Amino acid sequence: MAEQLPLRGRRIVEVLATSAGGVGTHVRSLVPVVRAAGATVGVCGAPATEELFGFTRAGADFRPIGISAGLAPAADSRAVLQLRRALDGADLVHAHGLRAGLVAALARRISGARSAPLVLTLHNAILEDAGPLQRVLRAAERTTIRGADLVLAVSSDLAANARRAGARDVRVLPAVAPPRPPATRSRAEVREELGVDEGRPLVVAIGRLHPQKGYDVLLEAVARWEVDDRLGTPPLVAIAGDGPLEAELADRIRASRLPVLLLGRRDDVADLLGAAELCVLPSRWEGSPFTAQEALRAGTPLVSTRAGGLPELLGDGAALVPVGDAGALADAVVRVLTDPAHAAELVERGRRQASTWPDEEGAARRLVAVYRELLGAPGTGLP
Repeated sequence: MAEQLPLRGRRIVEVLATSAGGVGTHVRSLVPVVRAAGATVGVCGAPATEELFGFTRAGADFRPIGISAGLAPAADSRAVLQLRRALDGADLVHAHGLRAGLVAALARRISGARSAPLVLTLHNAILEDAGPLQRVLRAAERTTIRGADLVLAVSSDLAANARRAGARDVRVLPAVAPPRPPATRSRAEVREELGVDEGRPLVVAIGRLHPQKGYDVLLEAVARWEVDDRLGTPPLVAIAGDGPLEAELADRIRASRLPVLLLGRRDDVADLLGAAELCVLPSRWEGSPFTAQEALRAGTPLVSTRAGGLPELLGDGAALVPVGDAGALADAVVRVLTDPAHAAELVERGRRQASTWPDEEGAARRLVAVYRELLGAPGTGLP
């Protein structure tokens, strides 16, 4: 018989850096399940993450810690000192991402939580690039990975990299997208808002405007559609997300007069997916992206790159193309738009693939079992 409260009397502290998307959503989804297992939960992260994700409303004790998404030595030093105080009384520390992991490892070393196990979840990869900064990031990655008692990776390629970096214990545990609220507007209403003419296809992309997401390749593919005789009417592309590339992408869209809308950050993803002929994910790397999961669950055909953990996540449920290949991306989209039987097959295979994924609560319960394994039985410190 399973323990009713496997984490009774424990204090679990979840740590994350600045996040505007998947990592913050994932951490919030853990809070109620970990609390239901008997633990008290602390969440330490940037103040903006509390505003976006509402950890306190989910039942966590939130402490603002300024952990940035990029290297910032002065800010990191302050974050280590802030986190050191927040870790007092912690039985287990779980850091999400390398930035949070590095700060948590240093804070744990100088705090009263030195004996608390450190779990590190790897959500993202360091994109390949030569140069001094890349070498610094790789060194920080090795230090952080080796400092963790357990490394959880959202994809097999991240797990393999952690083993090469010297991790003691590595396991694959994909991040599961929580259910989205259902669409609140009809397909026609969304298309009218976006200015999509009758009979014109709508293609959506959802994700942060960041180099990792490959939107430069998507824009190159859009330029190819504009002169493709196979398409009666080239699609309108709507990109939902914000981020550091917004101005650069907007300038390129204007200069080339591309039929692309930058929608900014949206909370109506279900509406957008329901109104679109297909969703496109042109990323240079992904682990277990929520966008791909949401598209397959919604029954929206997905065209994606084969980056990172996408092949193992998507199986045959999406049309997969090589990373950085604008021609292959354009051809795959054209086929979906011009071959109804192919589009319908992708929808069917996508829903079948989505049915194999654990639900959000099931994934959180797996993590509770990991915490219980590391901490032992409640009140004993023993397995």
